[in-house]
Amino acid sequence: MRYRSFPKIPGLPISILGFGCMRLPVLEGDAARIDEETAARLLHAAIEEGVNYVDTAYPYHGGESEPFVGRALGKGYRERVQLATKCPTWMVKGEGDWERFLDEQLRRLATDRVDFYLLHALNAERWDTVKRLGGLRALDRALADRRIGYAGFSFHGSPDDFAEIIAGYDWDFCQIQFNLLDVDFQAGLAGLRLAASRKVGVIAMEPLRGGLLAAEQPEAVRAIWARGGRKSSPAEWAWRWVWHHPEVVTALSGMNTEEQLRENLAVADAAAPGALSGGELELAAEVRRYYLERMKVPCTTCGYCLPCPNGVSIPDVFSMVNTTAMFNSREATSRLYKAILVARGSGADACIECGECEPKCPQAIPIIETLKEAHELLGG
Repeated sequence: MRYRSFPKIPGLPISILGFGCMRLPVLEGDAARIDEETAARLLHAAIEEGVNYVDTAYPYHGGESEPFVGRALGKGYRERVQLATKCPTWMVKGEGDWERFLDEQLRRLATDRVDFYLLHALNAERWDTVKRLGGLRALDRALADRRIGYAGFSFHGSPDDFAEIIAGYDWDFCQIQFNLLDVDFQAGLAGLRLAASRKVGVIAMEPLRGGLLAAEQPEAVRAIWARGGRKSSPAEWAWRWVWHHPEVVTALSGMNTEEQLRENLAVADAAAPGALSGGELELAAEVRRYYLERMKVPCTTCGYCLPCPNGVSIPDVFSMVNTTAMFNSREATSRLYKAILVARGSGADACIECGECEPKCPQAIPIIETLKEAHELLGG
């Protein structure tokens, strides 16, 4: 296993492969019924191989991920890892909620300290909630009394949102969606570099685009990678591209089979910053162009359409439509759409056709009609 360090925490080695607890193996397809025996075996195996960053969050697996992690890190495993979890910012309604959620999470995780604590899924609207309801003061208190070790945030907003948030607090780290396709999505490559310029360490989430970059690729994509002269799987190409960037301290993987764990460990053992050649980077750019040309909705996720008065997460809905078109992944993306957006009341079905969004869209997307089409595609 290779290790890197956060710029503000130079003495703490972090495995470049992190264990994400959002897609654990489950029983009978029920996300809230974690297959604890299999999941614990995978987590313990990863730790034995040197993985020392474990990431979960309050809502994962219907609220069951944190309690599972607390149980699985018993018998000495807790002391061998850096534990990360996230405050559900969209559920905060009053100043006392910051303390209430953290105290509950500590109980669920069976620990007296969260090493890396994140404000979950920040965008402009949630950042306003953080500032208005004293979220930053709550972080200061939790740092001072050592209930948390380091403060950060995960991000799902526009590039402008990211620039404002990262300048708004003395963050130790941040977590962004980063993979060889999403260089201009949300924070993207520009956000990665902005964070580095402020010495804020970066955690990459969705390095395999929810597993899509590791799945069977179209013949045209396989032909592009073949020109690189390596006998590498699509997952290995995707991992190597992420770890090529030295600003990425660790990248999270939601591993739910032993095969996935072994393949990821093998790539992590050989990954190094700056390891891709110029020719290999151009192959990655060619793969990116192939997929992006198949986007169905010309949404740049700028976020100008937000906030929606009824809470529709318009850019996320359109991103899922594009993912379906690019990867022919309707079934898998539909499951995510229902489990994440619809379950939170921010799916396309929450649109009340008020029309506030459409005049704000720089791409002139007919948002109302496109949302209807999106829900027919993903919500059926």
